[in-house]
Amino acid sequence: MPDAPLKQVHTPPVSPRPSACPGLWRIVSALDGGICRIKLPGGLLLADQADAVAAAAERFAGGVIEATNRGNLQIRGIGDDHAGLIESLLAAGLGPRDAASDDVRNLMLSPLAGHDPMMVLDVRPLAEHILDLLQGTPRFHQLSAKFALQLDGGEGLAMLEHPHDLWLCALRLEQRTWLAFGLAGCPADGQVLGAVPVEQGLALVRAVLERFLDLASPEQARMRQLLENCSVERFIAGLGLEIRRDDAVLAWRRPASHRSWLGAVQQQQGMALGIAPPLGRLNADMLRGAARIAREHGDGSLRLSPWQSLMLTSIAGTRIAAAQRELSVLGWLCHSHEPLARLVACTGASGCAKAHGDTKADAVALAALLPAGAPASVHLSGCPRSCAVAHVAPATLLARSPGRYDLYLRDARLPGFGALRAANLTLNEAGAMLDLPTEHLDD
Repeated sequence: MPDAPLKQVHTPPVSPRPSACPGLWRIVSALDGGICRIKLPGGLLLADQADAVAAAAERFAGGVIEATNRGNLQIRGIGDDHAGLIESLLAAGLGPRDAASDDVRNLMLSPLAGHDPMMVLDVRPLAEHILDLLQGTPRFHQLSAKFALQLDGGEGLAMLEHPHDLWLCALRLEQRTWLAFGLAGCPADGQVLGAVPVEQGLALVRAVLERFLDLASPEQARMRQLLENCSVERFIAGLGLEIRRDDAVLAWRRPASHRSWLGAVQQQQGMALGIAPPLGRLNADMLRGAARIAREHGDGSLRLSPWQSLMLTSIAGTRIAAAQRELSVLGWLCHSHEPLARLVACTGASGCAKAHGDTKADAVALAALLPAGAPASVHLSGCPRSCAVAHVAPATLLARSPGRYDLYLRDARLPGFGALRAANLTLNEAGAMLDLPTEHLDD
């Protein structure tokens, strides 16, 4: 699902409004240089575009690239030539030439959208229309750079725990496809507010965004902030659409997703291969190598996932093992049993002034200490902002000083990271503490 055709408009490389959130046109400063975030349409990155990102990271930055938890890429360590970097990415079709359109392209899909054998609906055509609506409607450019949407086609491989301002899930009722929706939450929380026929999906998105902008004050940048003062019933009543809200809809729950995002994954035709850069960080050679494998063994595309990973689609089953061997040599994680595949870490003190610990380096050290019974996902966060994980991980290590962490275990009854189990731990102590029964902790 490529971007809309580029408009030949020369806009200065600045954001249309202040924000601390990086984008393609807004390069934000950090301790290790500038950060440019490339928002990919539905997570899709073509092989030639991957090569362009790799080249830009080497030419205009220090070669460090990151996969984000919302299916995007970002380049770190950018030097002074911001305009050169931006132009090189625009030339590869990686963003709109209208700077005001860049911020609002926050639409998350499954990395196997259109390919997953369990999907209820191929959501890619609707996703393309939603992105066109967001980019092409000047009023919607008033939305916060963090305002986010999710379109779920019922895939077996899907992130269901990331909160979104608006989420939509495909379901079948009475031999018809509908889109259930929720506000300021996620499909996993089960709070379905209503449904519309799939043909009205775009109209629903438009109505929700317009209703939000009609009601929200300048201080209410996110849906959850608006709903603190505006009831859901009042919000829905003003949408101007016929919303189905009977028991069959309101009692529906999105089935859980248990498919692995790493390694060989079954598609409708052929196989997909999930790979991950260790701790979400890769270099230009790794990205070029993945692009080459996508051309030689797959359909020439890479699909970013919300697990800070990539999916290479439409690979013949007989070629999976060879592709994994080649990618492993380049430094990619290709199997779920690899220790670093169980860890997530933010940038840490080496690149972020807010971090209290060097989380990337500490995660590498911790990987060697994790026992077999540790949770499937351990999150190292340099501060309470939790930039690396949008949902609550089964176990979180929150840095309090260099080399020292507080350990939290996820508890749905508690806010934040969950229940505090131990404080001021060394990495060795944290590794030992993670050797706990985790039946209720795994993703």
